[in-house]
Amino acid sequence: MDIVIAALVGYLLGSIPFGVLASRYFSGADVRNFGSGKTGFTNSLRVLGLKRSVPVFAGDFLKGVAAALLPLLWSDDPWSRAVGGLAAVVGHVWPVFAGFRGGRGVLTGAGVLLALSSLAVLIVLPIAALVLYTTRYMSLMSITTAALAAVSFAVFAALDLHPWAFAVVAAIGCTLIIVLHHDNIARLRAGTERRVGERATAS
Repeated sequence: MDIVIAALVGYLLGSIPFGVLASRYFSGADVRNFGSGKTGFTNSLRVLGLKRSVPVFAGDFLKGVAAALLPLLWSDDPWSRAVGGLAAVVGHVWPVFAGFRGGRGVLTGAGVLLALSSLAVLIVLPIAALVLYTTRYMSLMSITTAALAAVSFAVFAALDLHPWAFAVVAAIGCTLIIVLHHDNIARLRAGTERRVGERATAS
């Protein structure tokens, strides 16, 4: 029952569509009608600009953190935290509050992973920053980070630095994020992927 409650709370938190809320507040439009059609920070950045996308960044990230930490209020089972975090990513991708049309779960997933094992994330973070700085491809940074995070969590679990529940959920969540970037991968291979800073047009 603790895991079920954590999953429900995590999913509802993840379903809060900060990208849609910000775009409607600032422009009266729906961010999903532009660019990639997603609700996440990357598309919001292209549509709304940096300043107006800060609430999207903070909201998407913090709902992942909250989903992985709130289960501590009623359970000491690591699976509750892990499943709650994964449910938040699922909620972000398929949000009940936004017609099941969300984002790719990158920032929410990052918040979850940071809450579960900050050390593992801090090891991956410099590599993610380097990829983004040298290529300016947010999608490539997201894919690379997801793969490295899954490996890092497995290594940390093998070293008994955190429970295997965290590693299992990290592997599932990171795989989901990579799969959801299938269209970005195709554009990267074709050389047509948009870089950070390029504005989005109506989709």
